[in-house]
Amino acid sequence: MKKLFLIAIAFTTLQAVAQDGKKRASNEMRKERMAKLQDLSPEEMATLKSKKLTLALDLSDKQQNQVKALFLDEAKTRKAKMEAHKKMKESGALEKLSKEERYEMKNERLDAQIAFKQQMKSILSEEQFQKWEKSQRRRHHKSKNKDKRPQRH
Repeated sequence: MKKLFLIAIAFTTLQAVAQDGKKRASNEMRKERMAKLQDLSPEEMATLKSKKLTLALDLSDKQQNQVKALFLDEAKTRKAKMEAHKKMKESGALEKLSKEERYEMKNERLDAQIAFKQQMKSILSEEQFQKWEKSQRRRHHKSKNKDKRPQRH
């Protein structure tokens, strides 16, 4: 009975360690993908995103050009914000943000998201917009729950 119990404990421990290794490997892969994406210029990022959206929503040429311009503006803004964030992180000022500064940053980001959504609504047809919004909710929900999944050990 003791041997069976020890084998069960060893197996459980081994399984937990293996799962932890998988999690680390997936995090490293994600970081590599993000690094590759950051190497792309804003124009390249906008082109890729607009082509993916064209495939998903069957956009017309006019819609594709409008969406590409919107994504280009978003990519340039994101690149600038990333550089500013990196500088703040290196200088140590990121931890020193006051409550008002954090509120202001979050408010600014939400305003940009609202404006982006309104622009997408003006470009896409009603059916395309519904489909795009559904995919955005799915992406948001997926990323939000990524770290909240129950861990099995």
